[in-house]
Amino acid sequence: MIDLYTHNTPNGYKISICLEELELPYSVKVVDVRQGEQFKDEFLALNPNAKIPVIVDHETGQTVFESCAILLYLADKTGRLIPSGQARWEVIQWLFFQAASIGPMLGQRAHFALFAPEKIPYAIERYTKETEKLYGVLEGRLKERKYICDEYSIVDISHWGWIYTAKRMGFSLDQFPSLSAWHDRIAERPAVAKGITIPAPLPM
Repeated sequence: MIDLYTHNTPNGYKISICLEELELPYSVKVVDVRQGEQFKDEFLALNPNAKIPVIVDHETGQTVFESCAILLYLADKTGRLIPSGQARWEVIQWLFFQAASIGPMLGQRAHFALFAPEKIPYAIERYTKETEKLYGVLEGRLKERKYICDEYSIVDISHWGWIYTAKRMGFSLDQFPSLSAWHDRIAERPAVAKGITIPAPLPM
């Protein structure tokens, strides 16, 4: 059994989707980040950076935080959703692309455009441009591909939660038809449809 400490956020959805895809047994431990529960001592003992998601794998005794590290752990544990050999490094580099670029830039765009108490035009413009540049990278990658790498993998899962959330927030994909088609294709997977309800749908 795996304990999943999570909340309904893009990073949280990555792991619930992955666990559903892999059909691994897990229990959900809701950490209400909007109420500050991530700062409680018992959670900080699992992740000193006070971020969800975290998993505790009772079969191995392993605790893992950082969503992309968790995806890699689960893929290696099962031998699924990641290829072997040279193709493995293609997956890993795109996984790092998501962690280093897609998540931070889309997160900042949403913060400054939608949630910041003061609207700062420079910040909104900067992160909008950065987001659209990154969308363009994915658009080019997906023009002749069904998935970001050769097969459906943890890379698609890692990116999809953020693209899905951005689209739900009203950030258009109209200029990026290949990326939009990929988003809709992934959304049709049963594990994805279930994963975005755990622990709850987006609060919109």
